[in-house]
Amino acid sequence: MRWALIGASRIASGHMIDAIRTQSGAEITAVLSSDATRGRDYAQTQGIAAAYTDLDTLLAEAEVDAVYISTTNEKHHAQALRSINAGKHVLCEKPLAMTVADASEMVRAAEAKGVVFATNHHLRNAGSHLAMREIVTSGGIGDVLSIRVFHAVSLPEVLRGWRIDNPAAGGGVIPDIVVHDADTVRFHLGEDPASVVAKETASGMGDGVEDSVMSVWTMPSGVMVMTHESFTHTHAKTGFEIHGSKGSIVARNVMTQAPAGEIFLTTKDGTNPVPFSDHNLYERSLGLFYQATRGEGRPSADGVDGVKSLAVALAVKEAATTGREVTVDYGGI
Repeated sequence: MRWALIGASRIASGHMIDAIRTQSGAEITAVLSSDATRGRDYAQTQGIAAAYTDLDTLLAEAEVDAVYISTTNEKHHAQALRSINAGKHVLCEKPLAMTVADASEMVRAAEAKGVVFATNHHLRNAGSHLAMREIVTSGGIGDVLSIRVFHAVSLPEVLRGWRIDNPAAGGGVIPDIVVHDADTVRFHLGEDPASVVAKETASGMGDGVEDSVMSVWTMPSGVMVMTHESFTHTHAKTGFEIHGSKGSIVARNVMTQAPAGEIFLTTKDGTNPVPFSDHNLYERSLGLFYQATRGEGRPSADGVDGVKSLAVALAVKEAATTGREVTVDYGGI
């Protein structure tokens, strides 16, 4: 599997390059950056043979089977479509696009071309979330009643930039973090949010975009979901709680790229820690993607998962902006 990186990004250098290279026979042959100097320096630092500033040239010249897209959000749609039309498998960062219609077009284009299209929703690959899901699906807490998600953090200085001041590029905490929580809730419950209510604010970091949001979601089954996302909470800890008719799962510090945190299961028999795997979640994601390109199974999060997490985030944004309950529009996917 020969890869091109579409975007000389920190997420690629910090996590994805190593995860790609752990796959048997995988190599990264090219990187795309709009800045020629940055792209050349990035390629040299990361041991990548070629750097390009034009995607069509890269797709025509480089030996590439798959692309990983990690540019700013507004670029994903066009870059994914061009890669798909060139016959490349695509792993795209979330959110897939700026609109549900654009994200759906990406999914349908990949289906028509016969290539694998996946969303890099990493949390569903974490050992912590896999362990929690196993408890839920096996009936360990009975019927699920509610979920509470705490994903209020302090956005590191190096990641701020467009995320805190550029709505046209997809900035704001809703497209950055709510999509993660939407996918993770869907992963645990196996159903899609039906409607949402929300409040947002710019509490000190956001300049033209929201930096904090709270929302409540109604699921078709009647499960209620409460989420809190923020860029501004310096000392807060993340958490994920699933409460059922026969028990509760309380996890702390599991909304992270690292195999970290702790989980406790409380039932009539008391409270006990839940062990979980500390594997690299990106390596798991890449392994499943690679298998899917060989016709073996599916990616951990496919394009439809990406459309649905985006749809929830957009509904949260609309609800926060209008002050009314919003029905989630999945665009027919």
